[in-house]
Amino acid sequence: MLIATYNVNNVNRRLANLLGWLAARKPDVVCLQELKAADADFPAAAIRSAGYEAVWAGQRTWNGVAILAHGAMPVLTRAELPGDPDDRQSRYIEAAVGGILIASIYAPNGNPQPGPKFDYKLAWLERLARHATALRRTGAPVVLAGDYNVAPTELDIYPTRSWDDDALVQPESRAAFRRLVGRSWTDAIRTLHPDERIYSFWDYKRNRWPRDAGLRLDHLLLSPNLAGRLVAGGVDRETRGLDGASDHAPAWIELSDSG
Repeated sequence: MLIATYNVNNVNRRLANLLGWLAARKPDVVCLQELKAADADFPAAAIRSAGYEAVWAGQRTWNGVAILAHGAMPVLTRAELPGDPDDRQSRYIEAAVGGILIASIYAPNGNPQPGPKFDYKLAWLERLARHATALRRTGAPVVLAGDYNVAPTELDIYPTRSWDDDALVQPESRAAFRRLVGRSWTDAIRTLHPDERIYSFWDYKRNRWPRDAGLRLDHLLLSPNLAGRLVAGGVDRETRGLDGASDHAPAWIELSDSG
């Protein structure tokens, strides 16, 4: 099974790019983030014509997450992250596909920091960690895929000091990610490529894509009962160079049929 995560940065504006990538890569499951579309505006018909069924939690202007499955309907299990009934931001959706529970995650950016947006980011990541523990304890195979808005280590950002004040690289953000992963979850891309600078995001500003000045923000975490099935993974970075591209590229993993 090939599972991918892709912050599409406006699903309707980037629809041609998304459909082209789906046709070329042929993933079994895709987690999308930053739809920037209300529920009624999600391009379900175009995605269905490409061979994918979908569940989604949209939001006008910002946020929004979805899960696409090739040739099958994802079975929706949750459309919000538990722990804060007042949180109305569409940042989490969860569905069962092919015997695996899959979550599409769009964690808060947290800028500017310090401040309320950064506090919200850290609280959201702690809620995610608690929910991840609850999912793991069910015994179900789980993939937590998405844009975590954290570059976990210095290996996950190009050599620079220009991001030192950014919420994506703060010690508190990195500590929250480490607590989430803990000893139980496998950071799939880093496990496969332990010493490589692999990026999934290149900001539009300051010529960062041509300079390969990227960050690894898009992660796929595997529950312990899936770790042995991990056989391949990477980032389809060429999508970032296309006309009208998102500032993210899809990250993907391949799981064997049995571990």
